[in-house]
Amino acid sequence: MPFFRRAERAFVALNAWVVIACLVAMTGVVFSNVGLRYLTGQSIAWADEVARYLMIWMTFLGAGLALRQGGHVAIANLHDILPVTARRVLRAAIVLLLLGFFGYMVWVGHEYMGRMGRQLTPATRVSYWYVYLAIPTGFVLLIVHLLLIAPRFIASGEHVEDDPGVATGGQHG
Repeated sequence: MPFFRRAERAFVALNAWVVIACLVAMTGVVFSNVGLRYLTGQSIAWADEVARYLMIWMTFLGAGLALRQGGHVAIANLHDILPVTARRVLRAAIVLLLLGFFGYMVWVGHEYMGRMGRQLTPATRVSYWYVYLAIPTGFVLLIVHLLLIAPRFIASGEHVEDDPGVATGGQHG
């Protein structure tokens, strides 16, 4: 297997495991808080805040994985009626528009992160910089994922879900 393919699989697997870790941590915090509230009548003061920020991070980190699988909203009516060459041109235009939008959102997220970073979260007293870092991080990951799938998507319209070895990080038989 070529180095580039192995590196892509490792990147996808690492991204997926970080999203899973966020989900596990969020579930643990919420479950502990509900259990404590039920058993003692007390709740953890920071649980809702931490769970919310973990969900934000999980959403932004997982967006690129959803993109790879074609999991975002798409309107295929125009695409389906076009001839093959026009479909490729349309897909290439979509990739370029997405790259532009994602790049813009990296910049906007970085600006917002800088402005809001001086404030502290209410319960944990952590800088909002860490919360809003999810925006540029997530969009940089979206750019990387898009660049990795763009050639195949433009050429054939297929998403990586059609290649289970890349989507899951597993091996082909």
